[in-house]
Amino acid sequence: MTINIGSAIPEVTVQRLQSGVENINTRDLFENRRIVLFGVPGAFTPTCSERHLPGYVEHFAEFRRRGVDVACMSVNDPFVMQAWARSLSVPDELMMLADGNAEFARALGLEIDASAYGMGTRCRRFALLSDHGVIRQLEVEAPGEYRVSSAEHMLTLLD
Repeated sequence: MTINIGSAIPEVTVQRLQSGVENINTRDLFENRRIVLFGVPGAFTPTCSERHLPGYVEHFAEFRRRGVDVACMSVNDPFVMQAWARSLSVPDELMMLADGNAEFARALGLEIDASAYGMGTRCRRFALLSDHGVIRQLEVEAPGEYRVSSAEHMLTLLD
């Protein structure tokens, strides 16, 4: 079942790579801050690399000025997420979260079967605003779309 506005962020472990692989509890990560989390079907895929992540990089400072952190999640391993971040000059403060086994995507109810494309279980394209661990905005794209999960759209939803 897909999470809804007013739902708590589910508790699972995701990873990121900094000085080594870091395991991150999602409840702890989202608990005491405002975060826009956007999910993409895959690192280095066309729309994700040409538009989605670059939009958040471009507008990152504006999110921070509004007191909002930004995190990107994909069903990839932390090494791929780090390489993708480096290839697009992602600021270190923009969190690149690896959901290697799609546990977070499943817990959110936002997993998709991309087996027809050789990609297995992936994450739907989405963006959400979490305020202290509670979802305040949720935008899930229709298949093949890229509009409502963009950085530009999410900025219009911030108070």
